[in-house]
Amino acid sequence: MKNAKWQTLTFAIYSAYFAILLSGCASFRVAGEIQQGRRALLRGESEVALPHFQRAAQLDPNYIMNYSPFQQSVWTYVGKTYYETGNLAEARKALERARSRYDWDQMARLYLGLTLARDGDQQRGLKEIEGGLKGLNDWLDYMEQYHPDGNFWDPGKNLRRHIQTDLAMLSGKDIRGPELISSAEMLGKKFEEEIDLAKRDQWDQETRDGDDDGRE
Repeated sequence: MKNAKWQTLTFAIYSAYFAILLSGCASFRVAGEIQQGRRALLRGESEVALPHFQRAAQLDPNYIMNYSPFQQSVWTYVGKTYYETGNLAEARKALERARSRYDWDQMARLYLGLTLARDGDQQRGLKEIEGGLKGLNDWLDYMEQYHPDGNFWDPGKNLRRHIQTDLAMLSGKDIRGPELISSAEMLGKKFEEEIDLAKRDQWDQETRDGDDDGRE
């Protein structure tokens, strides 16, 4: 009887171990797909990027990119890549999924607004764009004031000036839709670039600090 209980316990322990191992492998694969997709997206190759994000969503539909303090859901990447390919129907599905699950995902909100505006729902689209812009601006302010890595993010305040320009367009009496959409699209791309720029500057700083420690 004791031997049977020990076998059962051993099986449970090994099952739990392998479950954790498989979970870690899956997360590693998802992260790899996201990064490959991001690189293609930053090169302007949305058709190449899309399959990577789709595979990531299939592997883990709840995945949140945590490579950077600026987090985005896997559905945000799927949605904005569909948007870049011109498939507004699929973009809307993915971005609404992201918005319904993660109210903190301001990039999902911005791109949902862009999708709606391009798809004919101008009123709701502009509202979502405005909310996304304000949310992104608040996030940058939070990073600057409270986060230890905040000094690496938008140090020249170029992103915040871009946001204020777009918000000013929204507050005008005669909103120039195409100009606003084009500018907001550019902001989304600049934000994605900033993720890597901030990470690069952080690594450079840590390397310099490490060299200084080594000389002391």
